[in-house]
Amino acid sequence: MVIGQYRTTMGKMQGMSRRKQPNPDAEAFGAIVRRLRTKRGLTQEKLAELADLNVSYIGFLERGENVPTLTIVLNLARALDVHAADLVREVARKR
Repeated sequence: MVIGQYRTTMGKMQGMSRRKQPNPDAEAFGAIVRRLRTKRGLTQEKLAELADLNVSYIGFLERGENVPTLTIVLNLARALDVHAADLVREVARKR
């Protein structure tokens, strides 16, 4: 695994595309990540550090503005100490 692969600068983040139309799955995933993060007493900054992601990207995910890749789901699951399948399963239940 490439360390720091998703840790980008703010300059690059500004060019990142955001969804023009809300995506219910992305919004559900973001809400789940936010709930788990706050339940564990983590800031967005600490979660970003643990998941090797940019803190701004954590915000995008929590607001449902981006759909994460499988690698990001796996990194977040590890950082939140949950199984990735549980994250996906919980999104599926909200459909």
